[in-house]
Amino acid sequence: MYNIIERYMQNFSKEDVIRFARSKNCELSESESEFTYDFIKKNWQDILKNPDVFDINRYKSHYSEENFKKVKQVFNEYFQKFRSFL
Repeated sequence: MYNIIERYMQNFSKEDVIRFARSKNCELSESESEFTYDFIKKNWQDILKNPDVFDINRYKSHYSEENFKKVKQVFNEYFQKFRSFL
């Protein structure tokens, strides 16, 4: 599973972030999408290795209030869905 994710992340783009956010009815600003992309690219391995330590609330200041609610909801949804695979 890890190898599949690693290959995906090699081709991961900021446009992927924007498209995914839009699919979840979240219109990220330029700075929000840039932060999200940079954060994912830099931290995906650490988050997968130890997902229970990750605290999404630490990043609230990088999003508008409305977008943070959506980002947090999507994160929690996917974390619960895929937790058993991590």
